[in-house]
Amino acid sequence: MNVQAAATATHIPVAAVSGLIVDAMRKCGVPEADAGKIAELMLEADLSGADAHGVFRLPQYVHRLKIKSTNARPDIKVNRTAPATALVDGDNGMGHLVVARAMDTAIALAREAGVAWVGMHRSNHAGAAGVYAALALKADMVGIYAAVANANHMPLDGGAEPLLGTNPIAIAIPAGKEPPLVLDIATSIVSYGTIKNHRLLNKPLAADWMVDPKTGGAVIDAQASAAALLLPMAGYKGAGLALMIGLLAGTLNGALFGRDCVDFNAEPGKVTNTGQFVVALDPARFQKLDHFKAEVDRHIRELRASKTLPGRSVRLPGEERARRQTDRRKNGLVLPPELTKQLDALAAELAITPLAQRG
Repeated sequence: MNVQAAATATHIPVAAVSGLIVDAMRKCGVPEADAGKIAELMLEADLSGADAHGVFRLPQYVHRLKIKSTNARPDIKVNRTAPATALVDGDNGMGHLVVARAMDTAIALAREAGVAWVGMHRSNHAGAAGVYAALALKADMVGIYAAVANANHMPLDGGAEPLLGTNPIAIAIPAGKEPPLVLDIATSIVSYGTIKNHRLLNKPLAADWMVDPKTGGAVIDAQASAAALLLPMAGYKGAGLALMIGLLAGTLNGALFGRDCVDFNAEPGKVTNTGQFVVALDPARFQKLDHFKAEVDRHIRELRASKTLPGRSVRLPGEERARRQTDRRKNGLVLPPELTKQLDALAAELAITPLAQRG
């Protein structure tokens, strides 16, 4: 957020944002229980600091529901294919519902088998990856989530065609007294949601984020990002990881990947058939759970106390997430005025109470 935006951004109570999401979903035909679940998972992205994956996405989700390219009342089906595997048919429902159902299934299977892998097809964009990996933490399990992103913005290393999505992966590991470790990364150098957020706020892009496919030169202007290529993290390593995730989350599940992917930004009227997978692992199958969590705590503390470069501090995956959750639950979400304006327009369009009147 730039200085000017930060100066005019407002704190919005979490309950107000949740209420807006629930009302918007219900206006689009989503059943009340599903609307509450979607709001819970979208808000978790905002609370955790994944600001481009929470309420920021609400206008886009609403548009797809209204034109029926996303199914407001899906009949989600789970096909258990083996003792530790299952395939979920999302019936083109909201991705939040599909992935939550898949992780619930994975946890249940892992209680029996120790580990479970659950794939998804006919799903949709589900927001922040870390939200879903972290669902396994409630069951004292390790959680993994990965997905084929809903648009191709990234080339193979050295390529000039957008054939890969930002295909994220998240891993959550339970701890004891310390915050759990939660790694949530796109395989691109930054997520495309970050690019969209910069475009909304009219902020310049960093020089190593995007390139012009014709010249290979850096693209700094966020308004020119639609025609640019988003670079993979760590060059061929990020591109290779995106490729492998795409095959495992998409092709393996009968979902779309590569040239077949539908860009849900540019083609809102098309069904995306998004693919994802989750893994749940019960650490108690390897050692006593309390001992494992205590050992994770010990390593966290040792790593946190390790020597640092001048002017730097050690960054552990999940620590900033936990800090933000505590702060934002207490003090509310800070929404930039550009986003608040969009949400107010959406509220007027749907004839629901705007944020400012929700208290």
